[in-house]
Amino acid sequence: MKIAIVGASGAVGQEFLTILNERVDFPIDELVLFGSERSAGRKYNFRGKEIEVKLLQHNDDFKDIDIALTSAGASTSKEYAQTITKHGTLMIDNSSAFRMDEDVPLVVPEVNAEDALNAPRRIIANPNCTTIQMVVALNAIEKLSHIKRVHVATYQSASGGGAQAMAELENQYKQIVAGEEPTVEKFAYQLAFNVIPHIDVFTENDYTKEEMKMYHETRKIMHSDIKVSATCVRVPVMRAHSESIWLETEREISTQEAREAFQSGVGLVLMDEPEQKIYPMPLFIAGKDPVYVGRVRKDISTENGLSFWCVADQIKKGAALNALQIAEWIIRNRK
Repeated sequence: MKIAIVGASGAVGQEFLTILNERVDFPIDELVLFGSERSAGRKYNFRGKEIEVKLLQHNDDFKDIDIALTSAGASTSKEYAQTITKHGTLMIDNSSAFRMDEDVPLVVPEVNAEDALNAPRRIIANPNCTTIQMVVALNAIEKLSHIKRVHVATYQSASGGGAQAMAELENQYKQIVAGEEPTVEKFAYQLAFNVIPHIDVFTENDYTKEEMKMYHETRKIMHSDIKVSATCVRVPVMRAHSESIWLETEREISTQEAREAFQSGVGLVLMDEPEQKIYPMPLFIAGKDPVYVGRVRKDISTENGLSFWCVADQIKKGAALNALQIAEWIIRNRK
């Protein structure tokens, strides 16, 4: 099988390379890397071979490629989608370009893998990182009782803004400690020693675009009328997103039922012994594959309410890993 990575030099592109190196059972005969003019010519080692990044162009370079994993931004995905798919290549896209298009499936394999089989445009969209980890957890509860509404506060790490954002946070700490004015380019404000309740642009209803993604994407993935209200916050953590989630179900669910559902849920790890100070934190979860759940408890503000905390590495499960899991599922289940 011939696989391409578009945006190979970015944070997610590099994570694709790392995960493909780890997943030795992934059926790959040849890997082709594509990038911008800035990245073309760079070389990366993959399974003992050095691969040079090719310039992404409107030509026939994708003619013999089976699956293209794209993570080069929405504008690039929109511009090159036809070039990538015109010869039959399946495009699994990590950007926001096609997520809400009716004829493009939006897939989290633990929740709605079969949607991937209906991709008339040869495009499958990877959801937003915050949505992915939330729906993996919500799906375990949805199997017990329909979820009517969710309130979620996210604590999103610098890596959600890409490699340059991570470097900026690290540099800001160095500058502040040295008594210098911190450089601010990737975020609205200084992120070091701060939290910023603003990710993406604000919309007409005063929610940000990031927050509305969680509303719309969750409903599409879960095929549900679930209502989601989110507040998305950037925090000075390098990698892995955290979420505090409150939900209301149609029937009352005990904390024991919820814990058992999380414990047996696909793609989930229950990490919930608060009396022993055991709960998920980015400090321990960065670099891990699953979604970790803890602090499971009854929501005392509503009759059929539950509350829990979840953490996941948003470059892995929130981006590259989810896309590769989609590819693996398709390979296993294609006719």
